[in-house]
Amino acid sequence: MFKEGTIREKFIYEIWKSKDFIKTLRTPDGQDIEIIDSGENNKDFAGPDFFNSRIRIGSLTFNGDVEIDIRHSDWKSHGHNLDKKYNKVILHLVLSREKFYPQVYTQDGRRINSVCVSDFIKEDLQSSVRKAINSERNNRAFVMPCAESNKNVDLSKKINFLAELGVQRFKQKERKIFFHLKEMVYLKEMKIREPVVHYDFGEDFHNKKFSSEDFNDPILWKQIIYEMIFEALGYSKNKKIMLDLAKAVNIEFLLKFKDDENFLEKIESILFNVSGILVKDHSTLTEDTVEYLRNATELWTTLKNEYDGIMFKNEDWNYFKLRPHNFPTVRLAGGSRFLLNLLTNDIVGKIIEQFTSDIKPIKLTAGLRNLFIIKADGFWQNHYVFDKNTKEAIKYFIGLARADEMIINVVLPTFAVYFEIFENNDASRRVKSMYLNYQQKSRNNIVERVATSLNLKGSDIKSVHIQGMLELFRGYCIREKCLKCEIGKVAFN
Repeated sequence: MFKEGTIREKFIYEIWKSKDFIKTLRTPDGQDIEIIDSGENNKDFAGPDFFNSRIRIGSLTFNGDVEIDIRHSDWKSHGHNLDKKYNKVILHLVLSREKFYPQVYTQDGRRINSVCVSDFIKEDLQSSVRKAINSERNNRAFVMPCAESNKNVDLSKKINFLAELGVQRFKQKERKIFFHLKEMVYLKEMKIREPVVHYDFGEDFHNKKFSSEDFNDPILWKQIIYEMIFEALGYSKNKKIMLDLAKAVNIEFLLKFKDDENFLEKIESILFNVSGILVKDHSTLTEDTVEYLRNATELWTTLKNEYDGIMFKNEDWNYFKLRPHNFPTVRLAGGSRFLLNLLTNDIVGKIIEQFTSDIKPIKLTAGLRNLFIIKADGFWQNHYVFDKNTKEAIKYFIGLARADEMIINVVLPTFAVYFEIFENNDASRRVKSMYLNYQQKSRNNIVERVATSLNLKGSDIKSVHIQGMLELFRGYCIREKCLKCEIGKVAFN
């Protein structure tokens, strides 16, 4: 439940118990409601807020339970419509008129009157309720429909189901990666370059038989790692444009400058110019910023004739509601250094070597993390944007938490595919074993909410379970597929 929401509901509990309404409660169709007995406030058990209430609606007297929610939609979003414990509810009270409907339905299909109480309480209380509702509306968080009911589900069942979903998610990533690899091979054979247009692959592609020899080109693997890492660096707000940028400024183009002494500066200049992020007006900028921009622009004039891909615009990028560390500028700076390592330090070869050697799991984890953690340096160590310095120096362009996400979402599924293609069964098993036992250092808001709703705080949660929580949230919870979920089946039984 919402912490604040619970307080507001308790506020209404007291009004309900004391029957402190300024006028007779009425159903939306005009029937008077008489509270004969407000019932027993449920403080200890999952289920309706009041047990054994007795009310008269019109000429009929009802004995049963009463549920109080902030909004009408909470009845469904909290899973009451699926929960047998709510089948004895005789009245549904809500605080907000937002998307209000005059009734709700129980799990067994019975219709119940909904009443919005805000019109029946004192004016000063109405004002308090309105302020509370508006505040809550601005700070909403997802609550799993089974949040109140899954306490009865065995912990091991929850963990096992999350692990199963996490494995499913891993396999989905493998299938997606393999399909894209085949697309890239096919496009190269047809001498078609990404991503100028969207291609509708015909029967020739879908009927083509691929062999391991088709995937021998190292550039192929560097390109797919590059694309996926840039997509991850884009976070949720800029992931598509970061992916498009990686496809446009491809590995083959960047390799033309690999042996140049200022290769990093050229990578950064290319990315910032093609992205459209470089500012044109230098009149209000500091001396170090002007120098950086001048150098990036001058380098681009020597490189742009080699580039025949698409150009992006500054307005294509999203800065709104982003933490400064997630600004596209900082992400491109980190991406530039990742590309330098990818193209000059043979990251792909090092990953293959680590999985095909006898390195212990703990050392393997540390080795992979070191390949992706990137310390901040240069101009972007002290800037988030061009016209303002940071208060404190940025320590990492890619830190431990983000590196872990890249290992889980990019490295492990990609190299699971790699070793399956080239029939290295031992290395493939090692990759999958690492996925099942990896313990990453980061969790996002969705994972925190799901873990809280499932009462998993303090449990032994591995990355496979975290991936399972994301799959549970996106594949079941927000799609209201509770009765197809192994946890929901038990919680609402």
